[in-house]
Amino acid sequence: MDSDDVLSKAPLFAALDRESAAALRAGVTVLQLNKGRTLFHENESGDRLYVVLDGKIKLIRTASDGRENLLSVLGPGEMFGELSLFDPRPRTASAIALTDVTLAGLGHDDLRPWLSGRPEVALHLLRALAQRLRRANDVMADLVFTDVPGRVAKALLDLANRFGTRVDDGTRVHHDLTQEELAQLVGASRETVNKALADFAQRGWLRIEAKAVVILDVDRLYNRSR
Repeated sequence: MDSDDVLSKAPLFAALDRESAAALRAGVTVLQLNKGRTLFHENESGDRLYVVLDGKIKLIRTASDGRENLLSVLGPGEMFGELSLFDPRPRTASAIALTDVTLAGLGHDDLRPWLSGRPEVALHLLRALAQRLRRANDVMADLVFTDVPGRVAKALLDLANRFGTRVDDGTRVHHDLTQEELAQLVGASRETVNKALADFAQRGWLRIEAKAVVILDVDRLYNRSR
């Protein structure tokens, strides 16, 4: 899939006809980051939004004592940085390349006047923000009501839905996360998450690979996530 096809999946472009999309693409800057490089830091001023064209990027927040919280992992077609388009305050998270990544960037100053005459596009952006808020509410509820194995199962299913590929015996999820990052994603200790993964593997629900899992029994994993 080429970059234009990936870009068209983003909420910003999904509501556009071909002519309008082409006009907006004219202002897009494509940039590449190597794995581990930081795109922007938490508390920096934000003046651009981004769409992932290839690879994965992670959004993290850092506590005053240096501990990191992995908020999300984003892949091709997913957008971030649009919050400051509507609320021009400092960035609420840092964006770091989880793999080598290619991004499309679009400046807010170019985008705001363009949006003023296209309310249907603004509605798509607001819908994307509303969906992000729903996910944040779900995460908060899971931290209160769901045990760690349930959160691990739910996180793996979400990653499978976005990054999974079919293999002979199931769905391979190359999440590219270290054990510590996966633990941060579900809000638990690495030891507890590893124990949950080992239990799932022993039950035959998945197979653990390097920075990946192969989900063998989606139904059992789904039932455990509820």
